[in-house]
Amino acid sequence: MHGPTGTTADDRDTGTRRTVTDVLAETRRVVEPAHRAALGRLPEEVRHVAGYHAGWWDADGRPQDNTGKAVRPALVLACARAIAGDLPAAAVPAAVAVELVHDFSLLHDDVMDGDPVRRHRPSAWAVFGVGRAVLAGDALVSLALDVLAGSAAEVRVLTGALLRLCGGQSADLEFAERADVTLAECLAMEAGKTGALLGCACELGALAAGAERDRAAALSEFGEHLGLAYQLVDDLLGIWGDPRITGKPVYSDLTARKKSLPVVAALSSGTPAGEKLARVYAGSDRPRDPERVASLVEAAGARSWARRQADRHLAAALECLGRARPDPRAAADLRAIAHLIIRRDH
Repeated sequence: MHGPTGTTADDRDTGTRRTVTDVLAETRRVVEPAHRAALGRLPEEVRHVAGYHAGWWDADGRPQDNTGKAVRPALVLACARAIAGDLPAAAVPAAVAVELVHDFSLLHDDVMDGDPVRRHRPSAWAVFGVGRAVLAGDALVSLALDVLAGSAAEVRVLTGALLRLCGGQSADLEFAERADVTLAECLAMEAGKTGALLGCACELGALAAGAERDRAAALSEFGEHLGLAYQLVDDLLGIWGDPRITGKPVYSDLTARKKSLPVVAALSSGTPAGEKLARVYAGSDRPRDPERVASLVEAAGARSWARRQADRHLAAALECLGRARPDPRAAADLRAIAHLIIRRDH
């Protein structure tokens, strides 16, 4: 099996093969200037926090390159190309808007979860305080809507995704206080937290290219399934990921007693390991032996279940992609991004 950089897509200019790393690097080259220009419209103090969170500079404002993978804007551009063949100009602001909303969600998520680290360095709230981090997130949402203000249809798609994202995050917080979370509820929560924005990214790219309703809907479904696959992998990394690569402490989700999909699958398994895990999660203190807790999740069959579910959603995503009748070169990009999501290690 190839690693993430071994996943390839057809190069649209030369006809040669290129890696998904090249696809994402191209996305950053195309989108980042417009992204920086958008942030340049924010008040200076807010811009400083947002730019730090984006990875463009350190806490003192010195230039730094600590940016994310750019998966969501890459989906916007590739879905636009899937419809139009070439990249329409309207796809770039759509990609910026999606990245702004993604950054908003991470800023607020780090505050709500109390996560002190993001991409191997202190989270924005840990550096600038909770209030400034929350305000920066609020500003990014307003900016995203302003970036898309020229298209009422695109604004509706983005606001719909925002509402679902907030609903998913609210459910995530509620689950922390409940002992009876079902697997169906957890799947619905994850679909809101992650599937909504990836589906939105794909639909915005299609709309920017003038897609017919059925093709835009198929690409939206592609993104939704991809989002669930992404979250399943993320949940696995939250338990078993290498902290040197993920930038988060080992077993971080378990020490926080998060009810991620593998955990809820284990709790719902009816196995002896699942029953022992339920007793651990019923306690009021952080688990003293998270390695043992991880072994209970695995013994309940939830680790293998989550991997199978991720593969299932990948297959469903690729079926939806075929229904969108995509340009072959853009389809290669989208398949490469999809396989990166399944095989990533951070």
